[in-house]
Amino acid sequence: MKVRSPAVAGLFYPADTERLQAEISRLISTAAVAGYPPKALIAPHAGYAYSGRVAAAAFATLRDGMRAIERVVVIGPAHYVHVHGIAVPTVDMFETPLGHVPVDRNAVSALASLPFVICADAPHAPEHALEVELPFLQTLLSSFELIPLVIGNARPQDAAEVLGRLWGGPETLIVVSSDLSHYHDYATAQRLDADTAAAIERDDWAALGPQDACGFVAVAGLLMETSRRHLKARRLSLCNSGDTAGPRTRVVGYGAWRFDAAAG
Repeated sequence: MKVRSPAVAGLFYPADTERLQAEISRLISTAAVAGYPPKALIAPHAGYAYSGRVAAAAFATLRDGMRAIERVVVIGPAHYVHVHGIAVPTVDMFETPLGHVPVDRNAVSALASLPFVICADAPHAPEHALEVELPFLQTLLSSFELIPLVIGNARPQDAAEVLGRLWGGPETLIVVSSDLSHYHDYATAQRLDADTAAAIERDDWAALGPQDACGFVAVAGLLMETSRRHLKARRLSLCNSGDTAGPRTRVVGYGAWRFDAAAG
């Protein structure tokens, strides 16, 4: 069995199992009552000290629907390795301090025929964008299979096609991992992120660019598919690192949204 080992345990989140469990429980406890589970989520992927509270607002929506979800698509940007297209791994498991998550090899293999999909472990090995979401999912879901997608030089249409193929029913959850604006002063970030949030909430995928969100291609692809299926984004949280940790002179924006299957 090939295992993708954790790359940012001890950096973005605690490496100790008990400390990580306690931190996830603490963050989830700060979130609002979940209600019914969503079809898709947008969640941030910074260190938990910075964006954990916002991520928890997204993942807490799973509390009342954990038994229905059997597989999770997690798609996020490539930060470290250049990817021409969308990279799927060849590994069988993703590991975190909370244990191993099996990869849905059948679903991953079915994507290989798409011309913009590549099979490569190198983009996944150092990548934090997917990894930091996994402890939340491991805590809230009893068990699930993972479809991990790292997106690089690709079009929103490519992301939408992949998500459309993987959409499934209530057994499938889609998680888009993305932060918002990067390294502006606090007031500028607030303005830019408010504009991005408004674009997401009106399904205006074409308004999004790399200056708005590091995962804008995946976000735009999700919006293309949710719009086609008549699902709407509902904001759960919006802030930046100046609100959570760090100075307000150079901040990163974070947002969380849910897309409800009941709206379709």
